[in-house]
Amino acid sequence: MYKIILLLDFAEEYSKSLLKGISKYSAEHGPWTYCRMPLYYRETIGIKGILDWAKDWGADGIIGQLYNEIDLELLVDSKIPVVAQDFKERFSEIPNITGAYHEAGEMGASYFLKKGFKNFAFYGFNDIVWSRERAEGFEKKINAMGYKVNYFEHRKSRSTDLWYYKSNSLSKWLLSLPKPIALMTCDDNQGLHITEACKQNKIRIPEEVAVLGVDNDEMLCELSDPPLSSIGLDIEKGGYDTAKLMEQMIQTTASNFYDIRVKPTQVITRQSTDIYATNDDHIASSLKYIHKNIEKNLQVEEVVKQVPLSRRSLEKRFLQITGYPIYKYIFNLRIEKFTQKLLETDQTVFEIAMDLGLNDSKNIARQFKQVKGCNPIEYRKRYLAGK
Repeated sequence: MYKIILLLDFAEEYSKSLLKGISKYSAEHGPWTYCRMPLYYRETIGIKGILDWAKDWGADGIIGQLYNEIDLELLVDSKIPVVAQDFKERFSEIPNITGAYHEAGEMGASYFLKKGFKNFAFYGFNDIVWSRERAEGFEKKINAMGYKVNYFEHRKSRSTDLWYYKSNSLSKWLLSLPKPIALMTCDDNQGLHITEACKQNKIRIPEEVAVLGVDNDEMLCELSDPPLSSIGLDIEKGGYDTAKLMEQMIQTTASNFYDIRVKPTQVITRQSTDIYATNDDHIASSLKYIHKNIEKNLQVEEVVKQVPLSRRSLEKRFLQITGYPIYKYIFNLRIEKFTQKLLETDQTVFEIAMDLGLNDSKNIARQFKQVKGCNPIEYRKRYLAGK
């Protein structure tokens, strides 16, 4: 039976998801015993105190958030296997629980580009690896399409706290941005800052500023007004892989190790980005109606009734602006919503179809296969198998 010290933020959704994966692995290969060590031990007793405690308890390994300024020589000399969550920067001497941060940034950029945006912004911090690399991935994709990214004017974090919030400078920045604009934040916490600041300054979300976070922390996303869209991460799989690595490190004395990379899965669309960017009022009205009523058995004729244009005129302008006929845009959005429910709930295909106002679940399953290459049940199994 292995004894593992967990030095994590147990109130944080990310850490909770990591723990689910760790406990799943230990249930399959254990049993393991855990010591949940509060984070204040980092400040009060330091790394030497933690290692002394680990020695007294007979700990086999440590998984936790560690300061990059710690005495690594002391940690390495202890011979206790350690996997560190990259709190601010990656360690080079010990393995990290890190992320495919560039991929997350690229995913956010692709998501906004498909929605027709021409203006882009990123809100984050350049001295924190997971924020900086998400920004780099976002900017690389946007630049490749010929656009530029606006950054918040101050991107340094405080030494005493990871985050701070300057409402005056943030408000000035938001008001100065070209509209409509697609704004990605480095995580959901900062996404919440943006939606709060927009509300204070009477900036409409998503019409003027569409906001996308990262982590899909449901509590934070639902606290936001409007609810915050976010990029989901395969954190639970990261926890499972971390436990597997820890077991390998305990069983072997080899110094070779590898980092655990938590990958982004998909964008979970909520109201903060549920829009297509356009300055054409008639197309904007049509798109708003489509997004608002997608969970009904929406037909093209209903969309046409919302604007003072003939069907032919609306179809022509809609295709020119979005790149899709109206029926195809509805189809794509419906598949997006169907996929989201498939991965986030345990509803059956029939129940999801009913939620979307569709009586023919076989037809939506057939359409889903055309887009995803497999039927909904197979797609769900593949996703869950990776967790």
